[in-house]
Amino acid sequence: MLVQRQSGLGKSTLVNTLFKSKVSRKSCTPNYQEKISKTVKLHSVSHVIEEKGVKMKLTVIDTPGFGDQINNDNCWEPVVKHVNEQYETFLREELHLHRQRRIPDSRVHCCVYFLPATGHRLRPIDVAFMKRLGKIVSIVPVIAKADTLTMEERQHFKEQIRKDLAANGIAVYPQKEYDEDPEERVLNDRIRESIPFAVVGTDQEHQVNGTKVLGRKTKWGIIEVENVAHCEFANLRDLLIRSHLQDLKDVTHDVHYETYRVRRLNESNMDFSGLGLDHGGAARRGSDSHL
Repeated sequence: MLVQRQSGLGKSTLVNTLFKSKVSRKSCTPNYQEKISKTVKLHSVSHVIEEKGVKMKLTVIDTPGFGDQINNDNCWEPVVKHVNEQYETFLREELHLHRQRRIPDSRVHCCVYFLPATGHRLRPIDVAFMKRLGKIVSIVPVIAKADTLTMEERQHFKEQIRKDLAANGIAVYPQKEYDEDPEERVLNDRIRESIPFAVVGTDQEHQVNGTKVLGRKTKWGIIEVENVAHCEFANLRDLLIRSHLQDLKDVTHDVHYETYRVRRLNESNMDFSGLGLDHGGAARRGSDSHL
């Protein structure tokens, strides 16, 4: 999972809340002080999480420095490069004559894109990033620190963002064209009506009616993170690690990676040295099998 955000949007807290573990590097580091990087750098942290008795290895790729500079031209290029590098690594493993039975999968299956709770509309940097990344990875946009908006402001902001996404031809997950049956379409339509998810993250527990809950304490009361009446954190978590986990992987493999694979095998300059295949042999293999 790729986490795309600017500094100060609560990404680290939210990621740790999502997986109920200290997944984020920021929260794991004592006396951490966030500094503005001169360039966009990618940091990967892996963690094993357990969901309904099933253990999964989660890798979170953070992008500190994104959008923090005065000149943010092409700040998405390191991210695009990283996503494509993972496709290239997977492709080369597939093309080996003696490839592993189970190829290690480091491909990025989802990008959670954090939007600041401005209450207005998408910024040029948001449009530029999502237009480029949406072509190679599934994007799930979220409104960070949604508790800074009233419910009316939140709803207006969500509607404006959906209009901006449509006006700019930006496809976010789940796309209608990937719905496989009427039942799935009904479920995904509900999700599409909620996007972007308005989320709040915290690692603090508070007593509410005699029960400990994750929440943020304000002068108006406790904002319960896992209460869908307060924010959509639970809906985001369900999408990422419960209801749509396998589908995110399938879309990566069948759509984004397949597009990359076909393009690379059709490039006459692809370097197949060390793979034991010439260009024609590799292309024939690709056309005879579903990778």
